[in-house]
Amino acid sequence: MPTPAITTLRATIAAALTDNTLYQTFDFPPATILANSLIVSPAEPYITPSNNMQLSVAPLANFRLMLTVPMFDNKGNLNGIESAIVGVIAKLVASSIIFNISSVSAPSILNAASGDLLLSEITISVLTSWS
Repeated sequence: MPTPAITTLRATIAAALTDNTLYQTFDFPPATILANSLIVSPAEPYITPSNNMQLSVAPLANFRLMLTVPMFDNKGNLNGIESAIVGVIAKLVASSIIFNISSVSAPSILNAASGDLLLSEITISVLTSWS
């Protein structure tokens, strides 16, 4: 796979991770975060240039893959978020995207406009291009 461009990388990642049986996928942070969602969002730092002098050297783009599930009892929460994490990792491995997983956060409670959700974030890095 050619190195994806920064301008299309979020959409490329979201398309590769789509799984309508587990969650709905967004390539941007939606106005209202819903349960059973995967949100591809820039991480900090967002883009790490590899070389200050040449545009031909590929930069590294960092993303947070935010997974949300509804708040149930403790067992239901953890089972749901663990299934979503495993599903996302399997989709990443099956994709043609060359990535590095930096971390997977412990589940935490997200107080969203849609209600209380359980949230876990997978941080990935992808080599990209300046186009």
